Amino acid sequence: MEFSGASPSVDLTYSDVFLVPRRSAVTSRLQVDLAPQDGTPATLPLVASNMNSVTGPRLAAVLARRGGLGVLPQDLPLQDLDAAIRDVKAQPVLWDTPVVLPPEASVSDALRLFPAVQGHGVVVAKGDAPFDAERILGILPATRLATALPDAQLGDLVHSGTPSLDADDIGSGRHAFDVITDAGVEMVTVTRHGHLVGTLSARSALRSTLYGPAVDADGRLAVAAAVGINGDVAAKARALAGAGVDVLVVDTAHGHQEGMLHALRAVADLDLGIPLVAGNIVTSDGVDDLVEAGASILKVGVGPGAMCTTRMMTAVGRPQFSAVLETAEAARSLGAHVWADGGVRYPRDVALALAAGAASVMVGSWFAGTIEAPGELQSDAEGRVFKESWGMASTKAVQARFGRLDAYERARKELFAEGISSSKIYLDPLRPGVEDLLDMITSGVRSSFTYAGASSVPEFHDRALVGLQSAAGYEEGKALPVSW
Repeated sequence: MEFSGASPSVDLTYSDVFLVPRRSAVTSRLQVDLAPQDGTPATLPLVASNMNSVTGPRLAAVLARRGGLGVLPQDLPLQDLDAAIRDVKAQPVLWDTPVVLPPEASVSDALRLFPAVQGHGVVVAKGDAPFDAERILGILPATRLATALPDAQLGDLVHSGTPSLDADDIGSGRHAFDVITDAGVEMVTVTRHGHLVGTLSARSALRSTLYGPAVDADGRLAVAAAVGINGDVAAKARALAGAGVDVLVVDTAHGHQEGMLHALRAVADLDLGIPLVAGNIVTSDGVDDLVEAGASILKVGVGPGAMCTTRMMTAVGRPQFSAVLETAEAARSLGAHVWADGGVRYPRDVALALAAGAASVMVGSWFAGTIEAPGELQSDAEGRVFKESWGMASTKAVQARFGRLDAYERARKELFAEGISSSKIYLDPLRPGVEDLLDMITSGVRSSFTYAGASSVPEFHDRALVGLQSAAGYEEGKALPVSW
């Protein structure tokens, strides 16, 4: 990356900069390869943050199916983390994980899992898994829920005769797309040897032709998990590796500290054979020390997250664009990589983080407001659908993390909590699922690459030309509603 004018003398946020177009031989967004090339199985430079309200097995599986990585949070008990990793590994790669409810379940039950939007639906089936064809009553499209009474039973709404595809007969995403559209339905079931193994919509089939999944050496969906720096970190890391985790994140708010270096060396000494991520940091000195201790990827960002109040509480942090720029340059000189953690609110911010040198960009609150994020869907008084989100240093997070302490010690911890304990993250009616957001983000980022004349992430690092802008310049770039 280079600046189009003089190098700045102050630190910069994503809003302070823009990309300058330059001569390009890349004529199509489909010529762009977004693989981060950071030693992880990812084919997209997008990572779901290790926040309790962001990443669970459902979101991690969907994200990996499209090439990204989900990081399961360190607050989960070890047995729950183990189960979540194995859950992701068990999910299908080529089609969607089926959402199954019994015929006696109500419309309200289904609406807690997804809103009444196109491209989603529930398989109505009798009994318990595995479900054979005789017990599958059909698929109820989510759009049907909009016109049904809340207490109506799904079995009374579903129509029999839902088309089904045999898993062994699906030759390609294009073939599946044609079958689904020719049948005039929103979704079909996918079966193998007469048993339900998944579902597929026309949009899912189309996406399978545009995205490459993030998979492990055995062809299973990839997943990352985080550990903290306290306790027997090495034992926990060994257990997670045994469960099949593909990337391990050693995480704490202030990553450039002795506790992190001690924990990182203990994990690195295990030689687990998987990428080791550590953070959070914002300086080249932090890069030097964490790489020396064993990290191959650095998690960069202090204070830019939407749920984080660190900067206002402590004055500690750094504008994210400059933090990524400095740490990525230092990491590159050591053969390491950077994940930019926090501060992205538009696709442009993802592109700018990559331009600054990040291999991947971590997304938190943006993904928290999706169908696949942990927690049930809720509705406010106006009927708008949301999910609850909270910061990982907030009182709510502290209570969950230290729930096993006695009341006195837990109260002491709560005195020093920071961050937002409860926030409503509303689902975008046009992009309610994480895949919808991936479509929007990657579309913008691919276009950024074509403007820079880059067909890969490393080329974008080299060719990105960045300029400085005023606040008025930033506002000029926003689309305004048209009034007549």
